[in-house]
Amino acid sequence: MNTPSLTLISRRDCLLCDEMLAALREFGVATPLPPLRQIDVDSDPELTRRYGLQVPVLLLGETLVCRFRFDPAALNRHLGAG
Repeated sequence: MNTPSLTLISRRDCLLCDEMLAALREFGVATPLPPLRQIDVDSDPELTRRYGLQVPVLLLGETLVCRFRFDPAALNRHLGAG
């Protein structure tokens, strides 16, 4: 079984983005997570169009896990469904 990677779509100087990254890293200490990549929403016009000011967004593969605040229960559900 190949688990997709996690993607955090964020923005520079975004407090919510920093908080979600910190919470995700803390969660990852106790729970094995797939590789995480972080993408600046402003680096890609398609991401800017799709997410705009609705960051941070956490994706597992192409599936939305949560936005604005880290939701560990939602991530666990998605990882279990993987």
